[in-house]
Amino acid sequence: MGAVAESTLSRLRADFPILDREINGHSLVYLDSAASSQKPRQVIEAMDSFYAHSYGTVHRGVYELGREATELFEGARERIAAFVNWDSDLSIFTRNATEAINLVAYAWGRGNLGPGDEVLITEMEHHSNIVPWQLACEDTGAKLRYLSVPESGELSLDELDAVLAEGRVRLVAVGHVSNVLGTINPVEEIARRARAAGALTLVDGAQSVPQMPVDLRAIDADFYAWTGHKALGPTVGMLHGRRELLKEMRPFLGGGHMISRVEREHSTWNELPWKFEAGTNAIAEAIGLGAAVDYLAAAGMDAVRAHERELTAYALERLPEVAGITLYGPRDVDRRGGVVPFTIEGMHPHDIAELCDREAVCVRAGHHCAQPLMRVLGVGATARASFHVYNTRDDVDRLVHALNGAREVFGL
Repeated sequence: MGAVAESTLSRLRADFPILDREINGHSLVYLDSAASSQKPRQVIEAMDSFYAHSYGTVHRGVYELGREATELFEGARERIAAFVNWDSDLSIFTRNATEAINLVAYAWGRGNLGPGDEVLITEMEHHSNIVPWQLACEDTGAKLRYLSVPESGELSLDELDAVLAEGRVRLVAVGHVSNVLGTINPVEEIARRARAAGALTLVDGAQSVPQMPVDLRAIDADFYAWTGHKALGPTVGMLHGRRELLKEMRPFLGGGHMISRVEREHSTWNELPWKFEAGTNAIAEAIGLGAAVDYLAAAGMDAVRAHERELTAYALERLPEVAGITLYGPRDVDRRGGVVPFTIEGMHPHDIAELCDREAVCVRAGHHCAQPLMRVLGVGATARASFHVYNTRDDVDRLVHALNGAREVFGL
């Protein structure tokens, strides 16, 4: 890293209070941002200020606190939508990316799928982009199909074209960045080919929005889901959808706030996006996510992507020094995000993670909510290191040291 980048990084690291912690006498190295990222004090302070000074329910209160809360909440929505270049009234708050995908699977899927139709996903999907479609297909008689993941870890567009040419696919659901392999999928091209074949596209952006520039108008998918807690924010999700589709879809949840008028036997619905936001919103979380995208925008998403790419390249360079290690995912760092999965011969991934934790190095171990992909890779689980703006090369060095120490404990 150059001096300018190192100086900027040092400033950013100082914004994350949790990195001041020591565990077992070691300074904390957090390498699990693909699961959930740490939060800068700017996000923490925005939420604390709302609770301490402006708390009130949104949209319905005519008193000052209610007006302030509504302005903060809807202002956050506008900035979040602008961050990914989409319309604010087509940007729906959900609990997380999982709920956002379920919203589409229920509100669009149950009304549009039927026998003879197919939903096309990939073998690298997170369970959140598998199980909702399994349930939708079970309920409607549609069929679930998978695009294969070859050894390279990259999808075949020729295979996509071949399946689409059969004329039965109604929707293609694909992750923008794999949470296991780090593969950056060509979602703009996938959406274009799907639309040409008469199919809709849903993109799971849980791993992409936190670590690279995302322009939804350029991608041009029909639905795009992501979550704030991986993007330096709190646990709140977003669904961005195409206007004509959202207007036609029935509400996913019914209750307060999402209605226009309630009669004894039937109801009519609120305007977008509130039609899909039943009940009292997660107001502080939305405000916190607004602060998080402000933070990322100030850092510059091109710079965030460059930083993640550099750390990934450095990890791919250093980790092979650990004897018995196997790395997974594309070899070209331009085709992968800041995620590095690995196994070590003779060690279970959970043992790897536990021994790393003794040196305060936090890595994830398990199937990463991607059991079909684990079977494709021929493993039950992997360990995984993942990066964000607060990580450095020193963190990678600490990981390599901890892994070598773990091997010694096992006598390898």
